[in-house]
Amino acid sequence: MNCLEQLGKRILYWDGGMGSLLQERGLKGGELPEIWNVTHREDVIAIHQAYLEAGADIINANTFGANRIKYPQGKEHTLRSVIEAAFENAREAKKRSGREDACVALDVGPTGKLLEPLGDLAFEDAVAIFAEIMQIGKECGADLVLIETMSDAYEAKAAVVAAKEQTDLPVFVTMVYNESKKLLTGTSPEAVVSTMEGLGVTALGVNCGMGPAQMREVAKELLENASVPVIVNPNAGLPRRENGKNVYDVTPEAFAEIMSEIAKDGAWIVGGCCGTTPEHIRLTKQACDRVNPLPIQPKKKTVISTHGMAVTLCGEPVAVGTQIDPAVSEDVKEALLDEDFDSILDEATEMEDDGADVIRVCVAMPEADEETLLPETILELQTYMKTPLQICTENPKALDQALRIYNGKAMIHAVNGMQERMDQIFPLAKKYGAVVVAELADENGVVKNEEERTVIAKKICQAAKQSGIAMENLVYDMQPEEDESVFAVLETLCR
Repeated sequence: MNCLEQLGKRILYWDGGMGSLLQERGLKGGELPEIWNVTHREDVIAIHQAYLEAGADIINANTFGANRIKYPQGKEHTLRSVIEAAFENAREAKKRSGREDACVALDVGPTGKLLEPLGDLAFEDAVAIFAEIMQIGKECGADLVLIETMSDAYEAKAAVVAAKEQTDLPVFVTMVYNESKKLLTGTSPEAVVSTMEGLGVTALGVNCGMGPAQMREVAKELLENASVPVIVNPNAGLPRRENGKNVYDVTPEAFAEIMSEIAKDGAWIVGGCCGTTPEHIRLTKQACDRVNPLPIQPKKKTVISTHGMAVTLCGEPVAVGTQIDPAVSEDVKEALLDEDFDSILDEATEMEDDGADVIRVCVAMPEADEETLLPETILELQTYMKTPLQICTENPKALDQALRIYNGKAMIHAVNGMQERMDQIFPLAKKYGAVVVAELADENGVVKNEEERTVIAKKICQAAKQSGIAMENLVYDMQPEEDESVFAVLETLCR
């Protein structure tokens, strides 16, 4: 039985540090580890085999740094050659260890470049880089994709989008948090969860950066917000230099003891990162096998987010900022036509300062190309603002582009009872994980009759479910005092 079939039934065990063990075997500073898949094949196989014999259910193919930036065309060792060799080695290790039940992950690390606006790598260029890796990994027989050691949720989104578009494999994501429980780019665990779960990842978590004791608090926050299995893969402490080598101070015994506590907290997938050895994994498995894992509970939280902020909607009215909309303001219209985004930002900042929970953005006007202007406006606003955005457009292509480059979990305004509109909106909301505002309206406009409003509400709810939209990602635009019977129906439908 493939180990992934056991996910959610028992604790699964990941392997540990590949790079640190290669360094022990002679990998030099600045040398690309993936080349060892070809030049030092037996060393790589031996490390995989040791982890498998220690009890790891999942091993990472030695592909962490394999991308076209580090392995451009024309070099002796091509991107395809090192990835193909990585999977050959992993399969050989499974054979030698008798662990055919184990899974091999396509290990995907950061590109090494910062995405715009922090750096010079465009989002779509990042997607293209990751897409190439995903295509090769799928062809090589990867069982799953691990997107790991990400310090920017935007780059992680690019990798997830690529994985989803190029493969049908389960996608796991682990990020690197600092001591303040934030990513390098300032994103909180709650915001990361909202974005990654929205994109449909199978499991998410934390790796690298910290030892298990320091990582436990981040893991707890992930567990409080996640409705999917949580992964915890710490370092064996922080490295220090000793006699020219990296030394890690957390022993296998101490590591396993803390990992068992993390498993008791609710983690379902545990393993190691830098400095961890097969002995760390062996003792962790012994300790955690004694833990009765907590059930994975759907949190059913309605969350919208940006890179810097998550807003949880709990049945209270949402404060929507006065719209960024050329139909509402001539000044906004003029600024959009002139691409004067500083003025647009000033408008949005004023709304943010006034306490808006979300800012509605619409750029539709006959004089402009909405499919270009909407994503440009979203990019400019999210560069400087923390407040989540509500994207308002009748153009499905513009909506697709805006959701694709949105850094976080967006809100869509709006769907209604028209079948054509639902067919346009719900697939995009599912793909990019957005919250959708539903209006009780149809071809005749906003419906006033309570019975008719109930019929439309049912229709929208059922269509959302058929599209795979979680009910917490559907928000109805209505007043409780005016729609008491509608609320009663929806409470039953949305359970």
